[in-house]
Amino acid sequence: MSAPAPSVQLAELRRMREAGEKIACLTCYDASFALLEDRAGVDLVLIGDSLGMVIHGGTMTTPVTVEHIVYHSRCVAPHLKRAFLVADLPFLSFATRERALDAAQRVMQQGGAKMVKLEGGREQADIVEYLAVRGVPVCAHLGLQPQLIHKMGAFKVQGRDEAAAEAMLHDAQVLQDAGADLLLLECIPAALGRRIAERSRVPVIGIGAGPDVDGQILVLHDMLGISPLVTLGRKPRFVKNFMEGAPDIESAIRAYVQAVKRKAYPAAEHCFETQTAPALAGVKTEAKASAAVQGRARLPASDS
Repeated sequence: MSAPAPSVQLAELRRMREAGEKIACLTCYDASFALLEDRAGVDLVLIGDSLGMVIHGGTMTTPVTVEHIVYHSRCVAPHLKRAFLVADLPFLSFATRERALDAAQRVMQQGGAKMVKLEGGREQADIVEYLAVRGVPVCAHLGLQPQLIHKMGAFKVQGRDEAAAEAMLHDAQVLQDAGADLLLLECIPAALGRRIAERSRVPVIGIGAGPDVDGQILVLHDMLGISPLVTLGRKPRFVKNFMEGAPDIESAIRAYVQAVKRKAYPAAEHCFETQTAPALAGVKTEAKASAAVQGRARLPASDS
C-alpha cells in the first residue's frame, strides 16, 4: 500500500509555481465535499464567502460573517489530509488592524485554516503587513471584489483599460512587498493576468484571469452546474460544467483537477479580452470605480 501524499504547505505551492506545475483550487464548505476534493487531488481548498450565495441562497457575499467562515472551516479542516486550507475574511472583518488580527486568529485557531484571504488593493497593504509580521499567511484578492458590490454598482470585468491595468499591477507589487504570500485575480483580461503573474514573486491563482497564471480556482457549485446562478441560466463566462459527461461528483472534480494540470482549462472561451482604445465606452466609469476602490469566487461578470 502506497504512503499517503504529504500535505500541501505554502512552500509546496511556491515549488509548484517555480516548476511550472499548475495549482488546482476549489471552494468547499462541508465535510462530504472536503473528503471528495482531497481524494481527487485538489491542491488548495478555499472556504469562500461565496457560501453566502451557494449555501445560504443570498444574492451577494456581504452578509457573511466571521462566525459563518469559522463554522464551515471547522466542517472542512479535519477531512483534508493533503489540500492546503485558506479561509476568506468577510466584509469589514478586516476594516482595522485589530479587527483583522482577531478575525484571522479565529479562522485559523477555531476554524483550522492555514491562510486568510482578503479583498482589496494597495489600501490593504497596512493590514497585510500587520498580519504577515505576526505569522499570518495572507492571500491578497485583486480584480473583481464581490464584497464591494455596493461601491462598484455592478459585477464586471476589471482592468480592461491601460490605466486600470497599470493600477492593478502596482497594487500586486505593493501587496507582495507588504507580505502577501499568494495573489488571487478575479475577472480580469487574460493578458493582464499573464502580466501580473510574470512580475509576481508569489503564486498567482486566477478565476476568470486567463490560462497563464499559476493556478485556477472555481466555486465548487458552479463547476458542478448546481449553483443558483448556473441553474438560472446566468453562468459566468469563466465557468465550465465538469459534471457534463462525468459518472459521479468525484469524477467531475478529478476531471477539473486534471484539466487545470494539463492546461486544458481555462480555454479561450472562458477568458476575457482587453478592451481596445477605440471602444472605450464605459471606461471612465470603470476607472472611476477602480480609483475609488484602490486608494472575488465568482459572479456573472459583465463583458462590458
